Amino acid sequence: MVKNILFMSASILVFFIGVVIYGIIINLREVSLSEAIEEKSLGELTNVSFLVDRHNYRLELYSNGEFVKSYKAVFGKNKSNVKTSPDNMRTPIGEYFVCDIDTNNEYHKLFKINYPNKRDAAEAYKNGIITKEELTSINQAVKDKECPPENTKLGSNIGIHGIGTYNFIFKNLPFVYNWTNGSVAVCNEDIDELYSVVEIGTKVVIRN
Repeated sequence: MVKNILFMSASILVFFIGVVIYGIIINLREVSLSEAIEEKSLGELTNVSFLVDRHNYRLELYSNGEFVKSYKAVFGKNKSNVKTSPDNMRTPIGEYFVCDIDTNNEYHKLFKINYPNKRDAAEAYKNGIITKEELTSINQAVKDKECPPENTKLGSNIGIHGIGTYNFIFKNLPFVYNWTNGSVAVCNEDIDELYSVVEIGTKVVIRN
């Protein structure tokens, strides 16, 4: 009995180590942002924007509408089509902009986006999820180009962030594991690369 348990434990450990090693090999093929820029002869990136593709688990970086580089990304646990509360862990779909940059976040760095936007708020108000007052406060934040209030029933604090403490493990998983609160997560090294080109107002499009 004890031998069987030890054998099973050892097998699981060996399998996990093998999975991580395979993930490391895959990640070694990734080119850096500077290499991608050099390969495309782009020089300095301007009018930077992000396209998040939930279906293919990627975040794509563009400069003046030209594709620069793609990053592996994971999302919220809930795959439903509508985010109706801060607790349903769904990554929202729509057009947003970076409204705040937090370099001292538990997930390494966070580029907060202006979720919920006017469209999210209008849909939620139509469905009776938020009040008229909450709708007004969200729309005012959009008008002022600020992050939306966090005290509405739709929540807030959604964005693009790193992995944080467990970066080495999660970045080297060769399969997709959605674990965020609805945000878009890339590895710490990738969020550092993106930090070098992101700014307040950077456009972020999230699609299915």
